Amino acid sequence: MMHGFKSRFLALLLLVAGVMAGCAPQSAPPPAAATEAPAVSEAATKAPAAGATTVETTTAASGESAASGDVVTLRITWYDDGNEGTILREQLDRFEADNPDIKVVVDTVPYSSGILETLPLQLQSDQGPDMARITQLGDLAKYTLDLTPYLSDAQYWQDNFGPFLAWMQAEPGGKAIPGYMTQLTVTGPFINRTLFEQAGVAVPSDSSDEVTWQEWAEASKKVADAIGNGTFAMAMDRSGHRLAGPAVSMGAKYFDADGNPSLVGDEGFKSMAQLMIDWHANGTMLPEVWIGSGGSYQAANEPFINGQLAFYMSGSWQVGQFADKIADAFDWEAVPNPCGPAACTGMPGGAALVAIKTTQHPEEVARVMEYLTSEENLQEFYARTLFIPGHLGLAASGVDFDVELPQAQKSLKVFSEQVGKLAPLAYDLQAYQYNTILFNATRDRLTQVFTGEMTLDEAIERMQEDIDSGIEAAKK
Repeated sequence: MMHGFKSRFLALLLLVAGVMAGCAPQSAPPPAAATEAPAVSEAATKAPAAGATTVETTTAASGESAASGDVVTLRITWYDDGNEGTILREQLDRFEADNPDIKVVVDTVPYSSGILETLPLQLQSDQGPDMARITQLGDLAKYTLDLTPYLSDAQYWQDNFGPFLAWMQAEPGGKAIPGYMTQLTVTGPFINRTLFEQAGVAVPSDSSDEVTWQEWAEASKKVADAIGNGTFAMAMDRSGHRLAGPAVSMGAKYFDADGNPSLVGDEGFKSMAQLMIDWHANGTMLPEVWIGSGGSYQAANEPFINGQLAFYMSGSWQVGQFADKIADAFDWEAVPNPCGPAACTGMPGGAALVAIKTTQHPEEVARVMEYLTSEENLQEFYARTLFIPGHLGLAASGVDFDVELPQAQKSLKVFSEQVGKLAPLAYDLQAYQYNTILFNATRDRLTQVFTGEMTLDEAIERMQEDIDSGIEAAKK
């Protein structure tokens, strides 16, 4: 049942919109909206990606069913953090009941192998789905469809999703409407308070609003040493995006005066990288996440769920999963982002459901999108998933999150409060078109330092080379 836990981030999210507008890079005027139909592909009839779990509906449509030859089948490539796929399927079942001429198949894939690795390859070869849930917004923007010509009320999208549309647009400063945010996310840490209590170690954020990264590492290491039995002090998702907030806090600049990525000589970035190296060397960090991941994105949610971590750097999207999988098995909660000399910031972000430009059925895709983005349906989706909404109208009216668990309530409040503390550079990084190239280079080269393959200085040089060559290739 609805608990009535009203979202506390209303004014803060509106502040985000203002900050993002102020941070948006300048660019040439966007090209005129396309009037021709998009390119045709066979995407709607192709088999799902390898590893996908296909979720179809057998719900009969109300009234007369459309003849089989008249039914358009659309495919969505989707991944789950928690229960959001189930809720999406329920909403699509209702859509299909009211729209018997459209059938929507949801192919649920693993995030790392399916979304980060396989989907880009499918899009490059024009083998993508009709819609996809993505997080590499800038990197995949060139494959998305501008829905504007197919929407019945494009102004609704501009009014409610406008600040976030910039993250998805291939042309900075453009007007395209590729999709909508299934959630707005904020990176930040969780703690296992039960472990702190069992170890007799005070939780640093209980007595200070500005706890440093070093202070959290020291306290968490004391917990792990006291508990033993395979308990680790800290873990951070193996992600350059997850690393970026702490690095900005330590003074990282990431860009030169001309707005180009520049890591060589960035002392703030080097300081955070050195902390990560030290923590892996002295046993503070769980090694399997960055070192034993096999070279791709890796989360540490499972060790945290299993009670093996005192401190876990991840983000707001985990709240729903933890509420479901941990519940009250132990006392867990989000805590404010740790501080460095420059800031106490995480990173904004999120996942978007976007239309793919090779779809054969843009009008039908737009109908699905308009249904899912109605305030009624988004209110239900955000409330039940415990996701921070990326919809300004719902930010103004508030979301009654469907949760009674105190740990989840407290965590949502903490993440809401973090929105207003995000550094402007964090928004610049999120809006940067080639941020995936930048983040992956920092992630992969830093891992090579952990394994002893190169020094930090060598790794930073290689990061820069990877970024420069990656951007050059992306521009071709």
